[in-house]
Amino acid sequence: MIRDDEEPVGLGALDRVTWALRRADLAVLTLKEQRLRPLGMAAAHYTLLMSVHSEPGLAGAELARRLNVTPQAVASLVTRLEGRGQLERREHPRHRHVQELHLTDAGREALRAADEVIADIERHITEGLGPEESAQLRTLLGHVSKAVRNA
Repeated sequence: MIRDDEEPVGLGALDRVTWALRRADLAVLTLKEQRLRPLGMAAAHYTLLMSVHSEPGLAGAELARRLNVTPQAVASLVTRLEGRGQLERREHPRHRHVQELHLTDAGREALRAADEVIADIERHITEGLGPEESAQLRTLLGHVSKAVRNA
């Protein structure tokens, strides 16, 4: 039990790498949300469209695992994007109960417009860092991902 005079976190908790990653992630996500809003899109929509673009035919359950969200969250997004005519569900050729996800022409166009916004954010970040630090950051983030996978 923590007493009133004890600190609930360790010394330097706000200087941890994990906290810095979270602050950076929130800053980037906030900017994405602001910049995508005029397109009628949220960052989650972009992520889902990008995922389906990179692997057409993904099932919702597999997409949920890859995005680390619940199947219900993916189903809700898919329904929304399907209602906008940006995604379509197709029956799996061998498994009738599995629905594959595919971009429509409208989905590809929405993704193209959103990706221009995301690329602009990327340019803003990398210009601020410069080419050497940008490459170093990508390398370091790759090391973080590997370390976490091996934990």
